[in-house]
Order: sequence, then C-alpha cells, then structure tokens
Amino acid sequence: MKEEKTILQTEAQISEGGGELAVNKKNIVKELLMKILFIIAAAIFIAVVAVICVYLFVLAVPTIAEIGFFEFIFGSRWLPGNELYGLGTLIVGTSYATACALIVGVPIGLLVAVFMAFYCPKWLYKVMKPVVNILAGIPSIVYGYFGLNVIVPFVSRTFGGGGASLLATALVLGIMILPTVISISENALRAVPKSYYEGALALGATKERAIIKTVFPAAMSGVVTSIILALGRAFGETAAVVLVCGNIAQFPDSLLDPIRTLSSNIATGLAYGTGLHRQALIASSVVLFVFILIITAIVMVLRKKKR
Repeated sequence: MKEEKTILQTEAQISEGGGELAVNKKNIVKELLMKILFIIAAAIFIAVVAVICVYLFVLAVPTIAEIGFFEFIFGSRWLPGNELYGLGTLIVGTSYATACALIVGVPIGLLVAVFMAFYCPKWLYKVMKPVVNILAGIPSIVYGYFGLNVIVPFVSRTFGGGGASLLATALVLGIMILPTVISISENALRAVPKSYYEGALALGATKERAIIKTVFPAAMSGVVTSIILALGRAFGETAAVVLVCGNIAQFPDSLLDPIRTLSSNIATGLAYGTGLHRQALIASSVVLFVFILIITAIVMVLRKKKR
C-alpha cells in the first residue's frame, strides 16, 4: 500500500511539473510575440520619420540650391510674383513672436506652478489641475478664433492700429504655452525631495525663500525643459497665428506692427502656390523642421543631464 501511494504521489508531481512546463511555454510564446509586435511598431515609427525627412529634404535641397542658400535663409524679401524667396523677415517674425510669447507665458506659468505645488488648497487643486489639462487639449484654431475676436480688438482699442500684430500674436501664443509650462514645472517642483524644502525652513528661511533658493535650483532642469518645449510649441504654431499675426512679411519696428511667421506663410501660400513658389514653401517647412529638431535635441540633452 505504501508503495502504491508513493507511485501515485510521484505521478501527481510529474503531472504538475508538466502543467507548469506547459504554462511556462505559453508565457515564453506570449513574450516572444509581444517582443516582435513592439519591434514592428518601433520599426514602423522609425520608417515613417525617415520617409518624412527624406521626402522633405529631397524636395528642398534642389530648391534651396536654385534660389541660393544665403539668399533663401537671409533674404529680406518674400515676393513670389517677382521670384524673390527670402526667409529673413519670416524667421525674424517667428523669433520675435516666440520670444515675446515666452516673456508673456513663462513668468505666469512658473508662478501658477509654484502656487499649485506649495500654496494651493486641495479643493482648489482638484479644480485647477483639470483646467490646465483642458487648456492643453483645446485645438489651436479655437485659440486663434478667441484671439481674432477678443485679443485683436482689445489691442486695436487700447494701443491703436489694426490689432493683428506682433503683440496680439505674442498674447495668443503666451496663453497657448501656459499648460506646458505649468504642468512640467509643477511636476519638476514636486519631484524635489521634501527634505530640501523642510531643511531650508529649519535653517530659518521663509517659505518663499526656501522655494526660490532651494527648491527651484533643484528643479531647474525640469523647469528649463518646460520652457524649451513651450518654445517649440510657440515656434511651430500655425492655425492660431494665421488669424492674428497680420500676415505681412516685414521686419517689425514695434509690437503693433503686423508680422508673418514661417508656419503662417506656409499655410497661406500652399493654397495657391505653384512651381518654384510651392517648392520654396516646402523648403521653408524644412527650415522650420530643422529648428524644431534643434529644440528637441536640446531637450534630450537636458533630460540626460537630469538623469
């Protein structure tokens, strides 16, 4: 009887071991299939980016060579009717609009981030956090419509001029970059160990001094990342800018002068551009693409230093 029980126990263990082996085989197969799926997805993504880059550069390089690199990048006149294609005024207009938008949006965004991280009551935080997320999800054309019907008339009534100007563009873009600055900066501030803040308070610093002198330096890489990402958002914005910038290719002498940005020039010109004009617009998109790549590379370097 004992021998029979031993034999039955051995057979049961063997069957259990076989079951575990079968489960392990299934898990291995599943992991292999998921690994293959992830590799395919990554390969498709890389292929799409590569195709876009190659397509744009193949079309743009001959056009830039025909126009002349320095004439195309630094030329001050964009007159398709006269076969003049210079991006100087457009690059300057884009740079001015982006810089002014950062001047408007970054201080407000950082102050709101500090408030949400250190001063905001829990009941108010539950309201503000979803509002920030909603602002980030609003389509660009909605911001442009708001700017056209609210900000442009306000600028015209308050400061004079037509209203569609560098100032109106800066205000609209400044509002648009707020969610980026607020969200990333708040996360960076909250990621700083509380011991930094509490230690500064224990040494006699006021709450404001502890935040400015201790927490902010520790979170600086995240804050700078938020600013650079906001810069990229403002630099490449199209739909909203078209409605409020005035669309005049010139070097602005004041905040009330109309401007034209790279993105707005591409959006308006592709509707009717043909021949060399259309090719120049595509080449303009490559210039914009290169600027965005540079901004992205800077963000990657900053994140690597943070790690």
